[in-house]
Amino acid sequence: MNPHRRGLGCAIVAALSCVSLAAVAAGQATTLDQIVVTATRTAQTVDATLAPVTVITRAEIELLQPSSLQDLLNDTPGMAISNNGGPGKVTGLYLRGTNANQVLVLVDGIRIGSATAGTTPIQDIPVDQIERIEIVRGPFSSLYGSEAIGGVIQIFLRHAPGTFTPNASAGFGSYSHWTASGGFSAAGDKGWVSVQGSAERTNGIPACRIGAAELFVACFADSPARDGFSNHGLTMNGAWKFNDQWSTDGFAFGTRGLNHYAGTYSNADRYTTQVFGGQLHYQPNQDVKVSLRVGQSADFDSDYLGAQYLDTFNTRRTLGSLQADIAAAGGLLTTGFDWQRDRIAGSTLYNVDLRTNRGLFAQWLRDFGTQSLQASVRRDDNSQFGGATTGSLAWGWNFATNLRLTASYGTAFRAPTFNDLYYPGFSNPGLMPERSRNFDMGLRGTPGWGYWSINVYRNAIRQMIALDAFYVPENIDRVRITGVEGVAGMKLAGWDVRATATLLDARDDAPGGRYDGNQLPRRPRRSARFDADHGFGKFSIGASWQVNSHAYDDITNRNRLGGYALVNLRAGWQFARDWKLQLALNNAFDKDYETAYYYNQPGRNFMLTLRWSR
Repeated sequence: MNPHRRGLGCAIVAALSCVSLAAVAAGQATTLDQIVVTATRTAQTVDATLAPVTVITRAEIELLQPSSLQDLLNDTPGMAISNNGGPGKVTGLYLRGTNANQVLVLVDGIRIGSATAGTTPIQDIPVDQIERIEIVRGPFSSLYGSEAIGGVIQIFLRHAPGTFTPNASAGFGSYSHWTASGGFSAAGDKGWVSVQGSAERTNGIPACRIGAAELFVACFADSPARDGFSNHGLTMNGAWKFNDQWSTDGFAFGTRGLNHYAGTYSNADRYTTQVFGGQLHYQPNQDVKVSLRVGQSADFDSDYLGAQYLDTFNTRRTLGSLQADIAAAGGLLTTGFDWQRDRIAGSTLYNVDLRTNRGLFAQWLRDFGTQSLQASVRRDDNSQFGGATTGSLAWGWNFATNLRLTASYGTAFRAPTFNDLYYPGFSNPGLMPERSRNFDMGLRGTPGWGYWSINVYRNAIRQMIALDAFYVPENIDRVRITGVEGVAGMKLAGWDVRATATLLDARDDAPGGRYDGNQLPRRPRRSARFDADHGFGKFSIGASWQVNSHAYDDITNRNRLGGYALVNLRAGWQFARDWKLQLALNNAFDKDYETAYYYNQPGRNFMLTLRWSR
């Protein structure tokens, strides 16, 4: 038997059985009372949600010491991540087997991402700018519209409570990688303000494996040179309470950088990502709250070959939303209107460069003793392809102490991007919107020793858009995704232990089609991760073990991505009240692996970070 396959199977069995092993261990309770807003567009505790939710806090970010946002999101159940050659390179998120462009990403409630490519440049978002992340798994078009087929990831920008809370950090590591960040939060009786800046630079690694030119794959070029990356980011946000009825909040966030990569047509790009927005809240009494949100996100990108300018792709998304939360019929009614305009500009001419979307939505939440219900419906009207109606129904039952059963059904859709429809030479103006139907059933517990959950889901997607052998998008008649996710966490002999495991089958399910039965690209069928951390007074140590089975890089299933296992180690020393020294050793056993065909990944590398905060 293949030893790697045997090890992976044991890893998944161990993760899914972690609950029974921990039941006999003495430990302390893990609280799940964090407030989340993404699953319902209203404030709700994690244990009250009917959808599978993962929350990553600022404290957890600093504990795990991730080198990038994609490394941080690797801890999410059902998440597969592809990367085209190291830090700063194009990264895709495949949540619950869906495409990278079928996951909606928000920054403080504002939708971000490129309207041409349809994906979010998460590789450009510095981890030091993030306060917390909420990841909701499952279809949420009935609340957010297009793209939310696999789930929603909401990033909340950094700020800290307290009258005055400054912070700073500096790090240095492998590949001449250095980072620096600093900022402060200040608060008074009526409001707060926060400013956070960051900078990062690395010489990187050779992004593309030698031989890509001969095989005409990946970057189509052979280049042994290192492909560096630099990034600068700034966040400003704040809030003000005028009186008991009126309050407001707002933010501005931007990153700018230069990314080098291997290529024949282009080998560098200068990019800028900007997001800003604000809200005005009116709450006349405890039963009614009205919120008006406006904002804009922008993605600017210019390509170069050496010092020679080649082209520019600029996209802007302007958004507005009016939402009312009303206590009604023993529950909470949420209703509202979303408006969005996408505009593109640049050196490449598209047949259409502007589109608008209008969406009306309503949701009702109600508890019936030990049971809960969440129902939502939404109607979107898009100037480019017409209308779409989506809905969802979720039910939960606390049938025993600390045990909850949930079930949900939801529909979702995704509109084709400007590149899908109009990019010269590599587009298909006849594409139909993607549509999905998803069923999910889950069981979770919060016993005294920790928490655990298991979810089973099935997602049927019609007209899924994929690239053919000539890189032209086409609709796949039917795709079937089924999966099982297990999550567990506990306190065991002084260690904080967390485990996740995923079994996934994502394949073309169109009878008689060209790709019938083939696995969807870049989705490993089995994956697991373990994290363990322990504090010893002023010292802390921790480790992560991540295991993925093989996958394929293309819908034809010709280019195989081998399975792999990675070990990351970390340590910390609180040598003074406000000072901490941290060390992370990533890929400790120097494994050679790929998450995208013929693109390299970093070998063994380290990062030493000094943090100061009050």
